[in-house]
Amino acid sequence: MLVTKNITKKFPGVTALENVNLKIDAGKVTAIIGENGAGKSTLMKILSGVYTDYEGQIIFKNTPVHFSGTAAAQDAGIAIIHQELNLIPYLSITENIFLGRELVNAFGFFDTKKMQAKAKELLQTLGIAVDPNTMVASLKVGQQQMVEIAKALLLDADLIIMDEPTSAITEAEVETLFKVITQLRNKNKAIVYISHKLNELFTIADEYIVLRDGKTIESGNMQSITHDELIKKMVGREIQPMQKEFSKAEAVELLRLENICLKQKNKTDKLHNISFSVNSGEIVGIFGLMGAGRTELLETIFGLHPTVSSGNLFIGDKKVNIKKPADAIKAGIVLLPEDRKKDGLVLGMEVKKNISLPCLATVETMGLLDDKKETILAKKYIQQLGIKTPTEKQLTKNLSGGNQQKIVLAKWLEKNPAILLLDEPTRGIDVNAKNEMYKLMQELVSKGVGIIMVSSELTEILTVANRIIVMAEGKITATIPISDATEDNVLKAAISIN
Repeated sequence: MLVTKNITKKFPGVTALENVNLKIDAGKVTAIIGENGAGKSTLMKILSGVYTDYEGQIIFKNTPVHFSGTAAAQDAGIAIIHQELNLIPYLSITENIFLGRELVNAFGFFDTKKMQAKAKELLQTLGIAVDPNTMVASLKVGQQQMVEIAKALLLDADLIIMDEPTSAITEAEVETLFKVITQLRNKNKAIVYISHKLNELFTIADEYIVLRDGKTIESGNMQSITHDELIKKMVGREIQPMQKEFSKAEAVELLRLENICLKQKNKTDKLHNISFSVNSGEIVGIFGLMGAGRTELLETIFGLHPTVSSGNLFIGDKKVNIKKPADAIKAGIVLLPEDRKKDGLVLGMEVKKNISLPCLATVETMGLLDDKKETILAKKYIQQLGIKTPTEKQLTKNLSGGNQQKIVLAKWLEKNPAILLLDEPTRGIDVNAKNEMYKLMQELVSKGVGIIMVSSELTEILTVANRIIVMAEGKITATIPISDATEDNVLKAAISIN
């Protein structure tokens, strides 16, 4: 279906791809595997017409091509689901799906009913029960991801590129997506599948191609390689797995929630009487299916919904009144948000500017920003967190998703928080970066920090957390010590309301 020959792509100060050669077969799912910054997303953007300035050759369906833009790639039969969502927030689901390819009637007017019907059909195919007239801005990240997938399915393309399609969706939705992928494969479509969830790749992929540092390392049949061998080829070395450690110091209650409630726009409760505590040196994992209220809970703690929330918050023994994020930060609470692109970063600013934003007072001299201090601060965290960037002056938007996530973490670490709220902290980052994140979390709790972590990956929760709180429909349905937690009892609590 597609062959690339010596694809090379350079950005200012960095070579993202160097002589990449690969082939994608029809009727197969080909996994593109590599660490964050390996060049996967850059390569996919070249194949789909996002980047038009590159060296090398693309041969699609036995014809040399050089797309002038995304529309040309789509017309040729290539669709892409981007890792970073590319939806227009203040258009409806239907309008986003049909943007640029609207259906018209005999009089040349938009055929709204026909588009809405088709959008509804696509959403049903993906198992999403949402009105196609819903504004995208009101959807959670996981739902937006499914809209991105629906957009790609509408094209009926011959080659469909899926860049982290399951990074924000639930296991049930992953299962539905895999059924759709199987149907596409049976129609002789070629699927390029990028995911850092290696277990998924062994389930759905037929072939693999490994990228490392912008170069093709190896390709082969998925059944002919093991999980550990694949990781070693990705990173060029063996990874030592994180060993969970429990803080040996006497635990002190850092945060206590009493009867936290959150009203929605229609006055119904999104959160119902949420009560629990977080101790020093503890990671509390919060698990639930999409719509359980996990993100809303962290946002409420952080002061993002002051007018529609109620209940009591205690830092130690002191009751606090958090009405805005500045109050939370002052109290020692910080939030790494679910959507780093929208809520966590200023993408058009330099790496060092993003890192220093929450702590400007530490990089000032006589009331003026001190560039030297900013640079020292940025370099400290670039080294400490292993942020892959050619320079601290690089624009944040030019870095991979995993490195962007590290920048969000870096800006909060400089605040020395007592309580760290992590919403899907490893979404879209590779296995090595995940391991680094887990080790960093362990370092923080060993110093007495308390962490609340939301994750859609049950294996991650079971690996990292000391205690698991399960939510469903805005309520806590179970609190399970890690010693008693199994996939079965956690999932059972997540899908049932007692």
